[in-house]
Amino acid sequence: MTEAREVSPSPAEDEVVQLCSELIQIDSVNTGELDTIGDGETRAARYIQQKLEEVGYETWFHESVPGRGSVGCRLAGADPSRGALLIHGHVDVVPANPAEWTVDPFSGAVQDGYVWGRGAVDMKDMVAMTLAVARYFKTAGIVPARDLIFAFMADEEAGGYYGARWLVEHHPEHFEGATEAISEVGGFSITVDDTRRAYLVAAAEKGVAWATLKATGTAGHGSMINHDNAVTRIAGAVARLGAHEFPLTRTKTVDAFLAAVTELTGMEFPAEDLEGSIAKIGPVSRILLSTLRNTANPTMLTAGYKANVIPSEASAAVDCRILPGSEDTFREQVAEIVGEGVTIDWVWQPPLEVPFEGDLVDDMKAALAAEDEDGTAIPYMLSGGTDNKVFAELGIRGYGFSPLRLPADLDFSGLFHGVDERVPVDALTFGVRVLERLLRTC
Repeated sequence: MTEAREVSPSPAEDEVVQLCSELIQIDSVNTGELDTIGDGETRAARYIQQKLEEVGYETWFHESVPGRGSVGCRLAGADPSRGALLIHGHVDVVPANPAEWTVDPFSGAVQDGYVWGRGAVDMKDMVAMTLAVARYFKTAGIVPARDLIFAFMADEEAGGYYGARWLVEHHPEHFEGATEAISEVGGFSITVDDTRRAYLVAAAEKGVAWATLKATGTAGHGSMINHDNAVTRIAGAVARLGAHEFPLTRTKTVDAFLAAVTELTGMEFPAEDLEGSIAKIGPVSRILLSTLRNTANPTMLTAGYKANVIPSEASAAVDCRILPGSEDTFREQVAEIVGEGVTIDWVWQPPLEVPFEGDLVDDMKAALAAEDEDGTAIPYMLSGGTDNKVFAELGIRGYGFSPLRLPADLDFSGLFHGVDERVPVDALTFGVRVLERLLRTC
């Protein structure tokens, strides 16, 4: 078992819970629609800017449009010839319905050993941990091994077009020299037996492909026979696509994950029952199972303006997630399933897959092992997407690494965008310790 730490908590450990709570209290909801988004992202970014400048950082701040603020800074390292490490996060969160929650989702309540609220795991926890470590390094005069770039962006929850993508297109100088990055949805633990934990580091992400299906037809009175009905056409296309099951596809990262779990636990993953075997891993399997095949989930339907009027147009939104290696064929497959008479407009972010090897990976493993000798870092694929996709366009190799040691009975994956989102206090302080170790020496 891991022995208790005998050293005193660092200033970063001391303040991370308060930082996380205060960040959650800033309502930075991203609805995805400019006319319904307030200034919450800018207020969150200004809060971070103030905390950074308070300890002596020279920061940059940009609003892509009013209310959509992003902020960052750089800490010089001992060896400027080495590639810089980008540590990035997003300040926006998805909406929350207070009536469904045990606590006010924007209270940042600290109770029962958790920090509660929208963004607690996605991803104001990592933002707080990063901010706490950045402040500690600056005040203590700690010089890391290489340059560290800290960046906190708007709009990740809607594709990053007013955040990371806007920055890459308009201010790439902020990321000059960066070769690698760490960000969200990785580095968290799952308990594999009574004592041992696996820490899942995201070395791959499915691509994000948002499809808008559109059908046209002949407008007319609802009482009359109409064989050219746009609503019928779009409904059929959506039904076919939503019911379609894409084939199982094994990728390099998924195979590496399965091999690592087998080595740790002895579990087998036979091809004839791959999904059933993965489901036995526990709640995180809802993410893992989604990385075995491409998916296309209808999410929105739009048609008509009156019950007795057949409209001339109808549309649907479909959230598609695609595996590495599927980029060249997926759109054609969807078009075939949807059928004739329906057009498809795409918003496309390709999948991402990077090697789970090299000095940074070794350093992540070592930092985790130093804080949890019963823990092992293993690669996995994220079923969603992060801003790592955008930074990959600058040649930056990104990993999901927001280290958290979690209780065995916590359904962590269910908290992302879920009700009663919360993060354990102990997990935040653990994550700070891991990040301190990693960012000093990596």
